[in-house]
Amino acid sequence: MKEIAVVVDDRRNAAVLADLPARVFQGLPRRTRTVIATVVFGLAAGGAAVAFHLAIAAVYEAGIVRLAREASPAWFAVGSLLIVGGTSALSGWLLTRFCPAAAGSGIPQLKLAFWKDFGVVPWRVVWVKFVGGVLSVGGGASLGREGPSVQLGGGLASNVAGALGVAKNERRAAAAAGAAAGLAAAFNTPIAAVTFVLEEIIADLNSRLLGGVLIASVLGALVAHAVLGEHPSFRLADPGAPGWLVYVGAPVVAALAALVGVLFQRWALGVRGWNRRPRRLPAWVRVTLGGVAVWAIGNAVFLTTGHLGVFSLGYADLSAALNGELLWQMAALLLAAKLVATVVCYGLGGCGGIFAPTLFFGGMTGAAIGGLAALVLPLGHADQVTLAVVGMCACLGAVVRAPVTGILIVFEMTHEFSLVPSLMLGAIVSQAISRALTRENFYDALLAQDGNHIERVMPVRSLRSWMETPVSRVATARPVVLTDLSPAVLREALAQHRYERFPVVLDGRVAGVVSRIEAEDALSDGRPPRLDPACVCALETPVRDVERRLIESAGHLAVIVDPGAVAGADVNSAPIVGLLTLHDLLRAEILHARETETE
Repeated sequence: MKEIAVVVDDRRNAAVLADLPARVFQGLPRRTRTVIATVVFGLAAGGAAVAFHLAIAAVYEAGIVRLAREASPAWFAVGSLLIVGGTSALSGWLLTRFCPAAAGSGIPQLKLAFWKDFGVVPWRVVWVKFVGGVLSVGGGASLGREGPSVQLGGGLASNVAGALGVAKNERRAAAAAGAAAGLAAAFNTPIAAVTFVLEEIIADLNSRLLGGVLIASVLGALVAHAVLGEHPSFRLADPGAPGWLVYVGAPVVAALAALVGVLFQRWALGVRGWNRRPRRLPAWVRVTLGGVAVWAIGNAVFLTTGHLGVFSLGYADLSAALNGELLWQMAALLLAAKLVATVVCYGLGGCGGIFAPTLFFGGMTGAAIGGLAALVLPLGHADQVTLAVVGMCACLGAVVRAPVTGILIVFEMTHEFSLVPSLMLGAIVSQAISRALTRENFYDALLAQDGNHIERVMPVRSLRSWMETPVSRVATARPVVLTDLSPAVLREALAQHRYERFPVVLDGRVAGVVSRIEAEDALSDGRPPRLDPACVCALETPVRDVERRLIESAGHLAVIVDPGAVAGADVNSAPIVGLLTLHDLLRAEILHARETETE
């Protein structure tokens, strides 16, 4: 008994010691806590991103690069297959076994956690993302490290905030600060990291979180400078100022690079949608097949050209293209090979981001077009370099739809101010094409494919925007719909669900609404139930119009339908996608008021 008591006391003392930092931290003044916490978030997230960078580089250099430098073609083919296939299999097993949410880029998952879960990210997401990303990207998979760095930074900062005693519903500031620090350290681009988090994660350039995001981003960049040195991601060999012909060619390159980005988005979502269907092959096997596909394409390109750009980040070949060291034919070949490899690898569930691949696509598009145009036009070295950089900005902007970030990130990566006017022109063209051809950016499309519509969890920020909010954002999804009014169906519905009203669809059309009381009376009297007229609204109907119709309706229940789901369908014959009651509307308005107060 004494031994048991000693063990209990030891555990109790350990728990007290573990809680001591949180108690000390929470005892400080609020402003002091905010500053200290932001500094800790920035340093922790920046350190994690730098460690991620170094680990990926070490694995890649010791594996694929060393084989390419020292091994014969036959041994390179065999060795690279074992490396890419083996690391993909380990990464896939890790994701499947411990945390499927750590697959892919990580940015859409962090964005969803920021809004839906108040910035709370489970610890297992952090460590699985780190190990899986190192294995996947370092092992040669055609993915990037910058997106995972954002999720690593945001997730680590969220967990550090929890260790400091920050409540679960107050961790958005930590997640945003960590994400900015992670991206700043990964790309060595602190300004672009701030704009990316504000544009993509928070979706508000005037957010009250700007101060913390800015401080954490600077600290993340300082960590990268201290460990990696002060250097841009791509060093240009003094390209000089471009000529006037660049401003004629930049829109063309931007348009083509944006089309490549749109093509990548559609193909990747298509493969990913196919991969989400029930399959006999385990998930880790499909991830392995994605790695093997990268090996097959990358091995063929390397053995015929000597270039490793298909594998991993591809930054060596991209730097060569930016310095005019690649023929336009080679740039076009690397573009096609990298595009197919990335689509398959990402679509089959690989662990890595799309920043590096999209920059590669755009850079190779610009290099190929610039080199081809130089055969008939007097384009100098500076002109061709500028076109390649414009392609990078345009392709990234088309996929991510963060134009300010696209301009700043390429500028900070190259440290060439003379490129900025051309980048701005390319960003305008790419945004126009992207918005004309796709409904949403790549990250939001990924969330929607998983059934998470980000517009339904993000709060609106003013009364006017609230009144213009589509009703689909506040409606209750997965409604219980009656398609038969027979006594057996009515009894089953009343027994299984405690709802007061049920929408009724007969012969493929919304027939009305039946209340619980009316259904019970009809069953007791042995007669068909009487239906109240249904208030049917399209999912894009603004809240302002639905409020009035809902109050005036007899059943006080709005039936939300999607007319676009079936070609030629009218409102009453469209499928039902949600319901809205006065209670739902009041609850959404209260939540909107609370969110507005904290913004």
